[in-house]
Amino acid sequence: MKLVRLIANLGYGSRRDVMQLFREGRVTDAAGDVLYTDDRTVHGDVRIDGEPLDPPAGLVLLMHKPTGYTCSRKDAGRLVYDLLPPRWRRRDPALSTVGRLDRDTSGMLLLTDDGALLHRIISPRANVAKVYEAALARDLRGDEGALFASGTLMLESETTPLAPAQLTVLAPRRARLTVTEGRYHQVRRMFAASGNHVEALERVAIGRLTLEGLAPGQWRALDADAIARAFEPPAPDAGVPG
Repeated sequence: MKLVRLIANLGYGSRRDVMQLFREGRVTDAAGDVLYTDDRTVHGDVRIDGEPLDPPAGLVLLMHKPTGYTCSRKDAGRLVYDLLPPRWRRRDPALSTVGRLDRDTSGMLLLTDDGALLHRIISPRANVAKVYEAALARDLRGDEGALFASGTLMLESETTPLAPAQLTVLAPRRARLTVTEGRYHQVRRMFAASGNHVEALERVAIGRLTLEGLAPGQWRALDADAIARAFEPPAPDAGVPG
């Protein structure tokens, strides 16, 4: 790929904008030598104003989504994309969230420009485990675990039952729930079906991938080994249907 197109696709500007960067001598190699539009070099050796290029296509990010942010590009209010460098909104291919967390749900959110990976994670056939922790309005009754694990629970307005899910009780009003689907507001609706109400909800893991100390609003890029952990069964204390 030509350097102009590469840099433009990373969101640094239109091709005309990027051509201007070259004319001003702001595109160099790691040694500081000026690069020209027809030069051939590797991604990691390109600098703009002395700074390395943003990561190439195939980017996968792990974000600790705070409450109050929406997984959208167009909604009003605070968006998860506001937490990333502004030019990343102009990347081509675009970064997309891997599934969604609603505005009032916090925790683990993946973003990627790899469409095949995105669909592999969210596909129900992939059986990828998503682990949530919920704070509840009322004490657990004691029969929720059997209900969620039964594979017969039908949510309102749906025509197929939920796949079995694993409940771990953490406190009278706190529970960890592992699901392998991603239906609309699924965890909140599951507890509502059991006569309870979720007051706070956080996704704490996808497979064996965890937030690993990321504070709300922070993010980091994942390497291949980290991505692979998303497809592994959760840690034993997370609970997952067997």
